[in-house]
Amino acid sequence: MRRRTIVTGATVAVGGAAAALAANELRTRRHLVLPPRTKVAIERRARVWKLTARNGVRFVGNKARGLTASDARRAELDEQFAIRTAQDVANELGQMKGALMKAGQLVSFIMEALPEEAQQALATLQADAPPMAPSLAAQVVREELGEPPEKVFLDWDPVPIAAASVGQVHRAVLHDGRVVAVKVQYPGVGDAIGADLDNVEVLYGIFGAFALKGLDTKALVDELRTRMIEELDYRLEAKNQEEFADHYRDHPFIRIPSVVPEFSATRVITSEWVEGMSWSQFIDSADEAAKQNAAEILWRFTQGSVHRLGAFNGDPHPGNYRFHEDGTVTFLDFGLVKRWTSGEWESLSPSLDAILDHNPVELVRVMEDVDFLRPGHGQDPQAVYDYVSTPYRPFLTESFTFDRSFVKDAMSTILDLNGPHAKVIERLNLPVSFVILDRVVWGISALQGKLGAAGPWRRMLAEYRFPGSPPATALGAADAEWWARTHR
Repeated sequence: MRRRTIVTGATVAVGGAAAALAANELRTRRHLVLPPRTKVAIERRARVWKLTARNGVRFVGNKARGLTASDARRAELDEQFAIRTAQDVANELGQMKGALMKAGQLVSFIMEALPEEAQQALATLQADAPPMAPSLAAQVVREELGEPPEKVFLDWDPVPIAAASVGQVHRAVLHDGRVVAVKVQYPGVGDAIGADLDNVEVLYGIFGAFALKGLDTKALVDELRTRMIEELDYRLEAKNQEEFADHYRDHPFIRIPSVVPEFSATRVITSEWVEGMSWSQFIDSADEAAKQNAAEILWRFTQGSVHRLGAFNGDPHPGNYRFHEDGTVTFLDFGLVKRWTSGEWESLSPSLDAILDHNPVELVRVMEDVDFLRPGHGQDPQAVYDYVSTPYRPFLTESFTFDRSFVKDAMSTILDLNGPHAKVIERLNLPVSFVILDRVVWGISALQGKLGAAGPWRRMLAEYRFPGSPPATALGAADAEWWARTHR
């Protein structure tokens, strides 16, 4: 608890100063005519600062009430604080769209350490955000496709079926009778994301200053900015989706809807309609066999994409999947796709192999080669191995069952800046090549924990790391047969 107090206390101090600065900045600029991007940046930065300050005050009050309370009462107060803060964050980010909401989505399904009610509050960011007005969606369709949606489509539902961080999805029917999903981008979201990424750069700088001293924060922000800016061009997303659809065509358990290119543009993308359950519906209704199938399929989709296609979906939050009764999965939303450049994965993968081989000396050597560790770091190889291998424990034994406590404990170890791994953390860097992959590793692990995924993960990973390895499961055999048949 002491470590949390230090970190959160720093946040309170920063937040209080930031709120005052925001108010002063707004007063100073009140009579100026500002470019739209600058206005958006100031307004959104002020909202973030106010959110931080508001929860900072709540934190101080909570600690003051706990000074004279019993241990049981302090625990109760801390839980109430976490719940109220999560509800406040979910409400604020859900209204803001853009990169900040996307960050909230990521946190919402990997922060297992939060109380259940706090997780439920943040879970609202995984599904539906407040939608834009029907007239605004119609305006975007008219500007992109040349006519209002009532003319472009035989039938158009003005009420979206889903709304997220960059756009919202409507159900429509083409004039040839095909049912489609039409994703429409929010007007002005480009300025919002630009403003958010400016904030992210500041936040990374603050985080790097008192936590990860070896982190190349500028390179990380540049990578995130590039990937998120790409999400604004739905033509690129359509190209990504078609590439994945072609690659996985006729796959036995991975489904990807085809794009309808003649009804897609920069801010509108139209795909074939897919029925299926949302994450929450699937969790509530699926039997154990279906959940095990889904967990393995989510994992195999990621591994197959990383190792075979050389491109993978970097946004693993549950809203991007539709589940079917047998546990098969339809994958949606290909706006944030990471592609390996020539030699990029080949330079990263030896670190994984050294972890799997339980070889600390080799791990340090290859980490130095790719800038995970910089020359002169002076770290003991075993200490580095003990820390870096934490998320990969499921692959270090013959079989492993994911649960929520594994994700919680692994994240606590990785984020414990003052714990037994503090010296290693201080020397570690996160190469730009690894930023999006790291996000996917944690995201899929969190989902596997919630599904209680069990399996011979080490042998399953060998199927992708070492082509020709025998399939470890029935799904692996079906995947291998498909691969051999379609990619000769």
